[in-house]
Amino acid sequence: MTGDFRAELAIRPAPLNINRKPANGISSHSTNGMSNGTSTNGISTNGTPTNGATGAIPIANGAANRFPGHKHARSSYSDSPFITRNNSFTFRPAKRSMATPAKTIAVVNASGRQAASLIRYATAVGYHVRAQMRNRLGVVATEVATNENVTVFEGELYTRLPRTDSQKAKGSLSDHVDVTRADSSLPGIGVNYDLIHDIFRGAQLAFINTTFYGDEVKIGEALADAAKKAGIQHYVYSSMPDHQAYNPEWPSLPLWATKHQVEEYIQEIGLPATFVYTGIYNNNFTSLSYPLFCMHLRSDGSFLWEAPFHPDAKLPWLDAEHDVGPAILQVFKDGVTKWGGGKRIALAYEMLSPREACQLFARGVGRPVRYKRRPIELKVPIPDGYRTQLKALEQLFFFGGEDPKKQPPYFGSRELEDDVPKLAMELWEGPRGIEEYAREVFPLEEQANGLTWMFDEEDDTEDNDHNAIGPGGIPPSSLDTSQSVGYDGDINDNDTNDNEDDEDEDGLVMRVTARDDEEWLP
Repeated sequence: MTGDFRAELAIRPAPLNINRKPANGISSHSTNGMSNGTSTNGISTNGTPTNGATGAIPIANGAANRFPGHKHARSSYSDSPFITRNNSFTFRPAKRSMATPAKTIAVVNASGRQAASLIRYATAVGYHVRAQMRNRLGVVATEVATNENVTVFEGELYTRLPRTDSQKAKGSLSDHVDVTRADSSLPGIGVNYDLIHDIFRGAQLAFINTTFYGDEVKIGEALADAAKKAGIQHYVYSSMPDHQAYNPEWPSLPLWATKHQVEEYIQEIGLPATFVYTGIYNNNFTSLSYPLFCMHLRSDGSFLWEAPFHPDAKLPWLDAEHDVGPAILQVFKDGVTKWGGGKRIALAYEMLSPREACQLFARGVGRPVRYKRRPIELKVPIPDGYRTQLKALEQLFFFGGEDPKKQPPYFGSRELEDDVPKLAMELWEGPRGIEEYAREVFPLEEQANGLTWMFDEEDDTEDNDHNAIGPGGIPPSSLDTSQSVGYDGDINDNDTNDNEDDEDEDGLVMRVTARDDEEWLP
């Protein structure tokens, strides 16, 4: 594909064409006779453009006049190091031989960021996809469902078992039980075996990224069993580590430990598999008050990110929508000869500390960005399973105290993180880093979530320095003091502006965004 076609495909959902023939759809309600009960809305950290999201997003144009390295305000040309110069035009990958596109890929959680990215790329070059999704709500689900190379299987991977009269008498309400709990104590919740077997019929390849809805271990094992029975030739599983398996002193993250358990099961049954470990999504950032990756918009126009990570400890980063698809497609093209045998791939393109990530984000968004290390604060309702995950994550990344070298590695294995970005670059050489994401995509996703700060800045450009761009693309206020960009060293800081903003947000209720079907995880 040409560079401009690849870039457009990666960052823009396919427009809905009312005259286009819809893709074949198969509902789990009609194929297996099993009721999946009330659908549980997924939660995402940020959205993509929704219906009615129109108008150009103003991008600070000071760089066009003050920084000669930029040809125009929307340019992604950068003086950053080679690995982070990731615009499709400046960093064009070498052409590869094309695999036979007659193969079919089985995919679950098809409207999640990882799977949707793969579907965009794979179907564009002729692959067919058998895609499971919970429902067709949201712009990404609509995009997938209207893709002519996709057969949709709509329904949950779990089932709510019918209640007996005795259970009803005891007050057992399996149709209302929380299906996100990570302790596997899910009474009345089963596995949708019929739907799972349907997904793999006629497929040769599989990309599996499960969510915490239902019993993820049982669902993961059922998917692996069905794939083996169907004769899947290459099974790519999106996994994450159980940190306690690497060091008994480290706490396990419950929603990651389940993936590690499924990974071990896949190894045991002998599936020809590759395990992909994805870094922190650039796309997680939002100025909405979601926990862990909230870019809190301050009254002075700057952003503040608060999280438990040490400000100087390196973390792996990835633009999931832009880079997962081409990387996974290349794994399939290279095949099990190169990537099979249970090989693990660290899929991340930047190793950045929170301080470094904020510096690049500030350069891209054209505003000061500051980082503060502090415990996770919950301001909106979240699923119980994710609440448990965040509590454990806070404990894990405060481990080691003030020494960044003692913070446990994000991927559990330091050897795996040493491969960043080497292995990822072998798969896809055109990544989009945090700086480019902050410049070109973050404002669009914010607008899709109903926010307007990207328009407000245009009116105040002459009166506010935070809208100007200094040398290197960094706002002047960020260059004047170390407090403007990076960690300020005070975990228990009681900043006046923080308290004023928090009072307004105490009653905030999370509203469902356009991406209401994707998993909400770092």
